[in-house]
Amino acid sequence: MLLVVEQFLNGLQFGLLLFLLAAGLTLVFGIMDLVNLAHGSLYMMGAYFAATFAAWTGSFLAGALMALGATLVLGIVLEVTALRHLYGRDHLDHVLATFGLILFFNEAVRLIWGPAGLALPLPAWLTVPVPILPGIHYPAYRLAIIAVALLVALLLYLGVMRTRIGMLIRAGASNREMIGALGINIKLLYTLVFGLGAALAGLAGLMQAPILTVQIGMGENILILAFVIIVIGGIGSIRGAFLAAIFVGMIDTLGRAFLPNLLRQVLSGAAASTAAPALSSMLIYLLMAIVLVVRPEGLFPANRR
Repeated sequence: MLLVVEQFLNGLQFGLLLFLLAAGLTLVFGIMDLVNLAHGSLYMMGAYFAATFAAWTGSFLAGALMALGATLVLGIVLEVTALRHLYGRDHLDHVLATFGLILFFNEAVRLIWGPAGLALPLPAWLTVPVPILPGIHYPAYRLAIIAVALLVALLLYLGVMRTRIGMLIRAGASNREMIGALGINIKLLYTLVFGLGAALAGLAGLMQAPILTVQIGMGENILILAFVIIVIGGIGSIRGAFLAAIFVGMIDTLGRAFLPNLLRQVLSGAAASTAAPALSSMLIYLLMAIVLVVRPEGLFPANRR
């Protein structure tokens, strides 16, 4: 029972972390029609900024807030200087240009921070176990990730679906030419959307930094899962990204936790431990394939009305 509850919460925490990354990606892809492979680099930069600023200030919270602002500014600068020139061009151009940005950010990090990874230590009050059920404790930091991600998801949904700026964002996704004809500064709108997406990626990166080592290329593998999530959930859909991220997080976490014991019934211990992560990934890709066949627009296509 204890293991099931812990792994369920781990799956929820990982899924919500994936949501923060996928939400920014689906906004940029669905609204700006931009395939941004460098989104994972912004995730990485958020982690590096947080580790650096926390070391400078001696405060985890101050470092996190400064990293969030730095990633937002970096995203805006990146959109204005590089990505703005790609709008309206073929998706292959997007892929080639943003792949070049991945190489640029990886080498820039290597030059500035060096090839060795960084650590982001947590304050003492986030390292204590918190009782959640009788006899069951869960790390305070992972609970904090769940709480912050749920709050961000709620604010993002309300912002996109219930505010004027959200209405403009949805309208821009539906018919950008008409929005421009009505006098809306579509370039500014796109800059704000990309900056928001960058900030969400940076938030995911800085929250993951205390759990994993901050290192070069850390955003590339997780970016693949983010693309899978927006395909399953529906491009441009915040609700779709949220629910699909929970599905993917649960499948990945529970699969890695429980499949080894099942596979040991037919395989050796070493082979089962090796095969379980691969099988978990296969289940995720199988889910994506089924969704593409049954519902190509995604489970929860964006509502742009």
